[in-house]
Amino acid sequence: MAKKTIYLSGPIMDEHEGHAREWREAAKVLLGANFRMLDPMRRKFVDRQVDSANEIVEFDLQDVRDADIILVNYNKPSIGTSMEVFYASQNLGKFVVSFSPFEYQNCSPWMVRFSTKILHDLESAASYINTHFGCD
Repeated sequence: MAKKTIYLSGPIMDEHEGHAREWREAAKVLLGANFRMLDPMRRKFVDRQVDSANEIVEFDLQDVRDADIILVNYNKPSIGTSMEVFYASQNLGKFVVSFSPFEYQNCSPWMVRFSTKILHDLESAASYINTHFGCD
């Protein structure tokens, strides 16, 4: 049986690069043994360059299409992350697992509505995914 694929969605633009990479690397450690990971940080595009904007979006949407599960770092509002979550949920019917430091009442209603599950931290989200989607 082939491994399920997880797309690592979360803020990149205006995010300190170290932070954008750090949680994704931690997710790979927590989930990489049982899942194939799609990390948008593997690409070397530069934000705010006209000639790469369409490519950034299309490559990210292709990753969303290729994934079975979307793992979302909802640590701050992000237009790109929100668009990926909406697209995955509404257009593709994907299972979206988000983790966030925000209490439920402080989450955007849009993120609540289009995330299948929201947990408090990456470790809880990884445990949830491993429990419900991991290989036997």
